[in-house]
Amino acid sequence: QVQLVESGGGLVQPGGSLRLSCAASGDTLDYYAIAWFRQAPGEEREGVSAISSSDGSTYYTDSVKGRFTISRDNAKNTVYLQMNSLKPEDTAVYHCAARRGRVGLRWFLYDYDYWGQGTQVTVSS
Repeated sequence: QVQLVESGGGLVQPGGSLRLSCAASGDTLDYYAIAWFRQAPGEEREGVSAISSSDGSTYYTDSVKGRFTISRDNAKNTVYLQMNSLKPEDTAVYHCAARRGRVGLRWFLYDYDYWGQGTQVTVSS
């Protein structure tokens, strides 16, 4: 069992950058696949990115490819989402989520057992 805490959200101008952190406690994050989801008001929850356990394969939704990078720092038991070239449509509450084991190409369809509290990202002039 693992507990997740997100941080790093805030207000940023279009074209700016933020780095979200998902810090784990209670277990070793490397045993888990970690995904980032986001939800804007009135919108469906959207899978943004994921990193698998074991081989560390990474996945991204098309709208963020080339702009966002997910990474894992095992020494800090933390997963990051580096977000560059931010757009207003990236505005949402971002949650990290975890499940034990690997995920693949349909990572966003898996059930994730553990969720962080969410962090607000607002991209606006």
